[in-house]
Amino acid sequence: MILKGFKEKSNEKYLNKLLSERHVNISDDAVISLGVVFNVDEVDKAELFYKLAEYIQVKENRVKIIAFSESKKEIISNWEECYNANDFGWNGTIKNSGLETFLDTKFDVLISFYERELLELKIITARSKAKFKIGIMQSDERVNDLIVKTSLNEFHLFKEEVFKYLKILKKIK
Repeated sequence: MILKGFKEKSNEKYLNKLLSERHVNISDDAVISLGVVFNVDEVDKAELFYKLAEYIQVKENRVKIIAFSESKKEIISNWEECYNANDFGWNGTIKNSGLETFLDTKFDVLISFYERELLELKIITARSKAKFKIGIMQSDERVNDLIVKTSLNEFHLFKEEVFKYLKILKKIK
C-alpha cells in the first residue's frame, strides 16, 4: 500500500514535469489523423468517435482509438486496445508496447474524452506526441490545448464545438 502511494507520487511528479516543459505550437495544418483516448468506465461507445472523425473529415483508417479502464479484466476483453493502471510503472514509464506506440504517433488532433481525474489518463494525454489536444473540462487546464466545457452525456454538443473551433483555427478546410 505504501509503495502504491510512492508510485503515484512519482507519476504525479512526472506529469507535472511533462506539463511544465510542454510548448504549444498551433499551426493551421489540416486535420488528417485523429487519436482518441477515453475512459471506458464512463463512455462505452467507440462508434461515437468514428462519427466525430467523419464529421471533421478524417478518414476512418486515420483514426486510432484506445480505451482506459480502472478495472483489471472484465471490460478489457471487450475492447481491442484497452489499458489500465497496470500498464504504468514508476516515473511515468509505460509497460505496454501498444500504448507506447499510440503515444509516439504524431496525430494531428488528440481527443481526450474523460471526466474522472485519473492520473494515468492525464499521463496518456500529456505524453502523446499529438500536435493539438482537445478535451473536456478538467481541473488541470495544462493538459489540453482546447477545452470544451461539456459533460460526457452531451457528445453531440462536444462534436459541434470541436468542429466549430477546428474550422476557426483553419484545421478543417
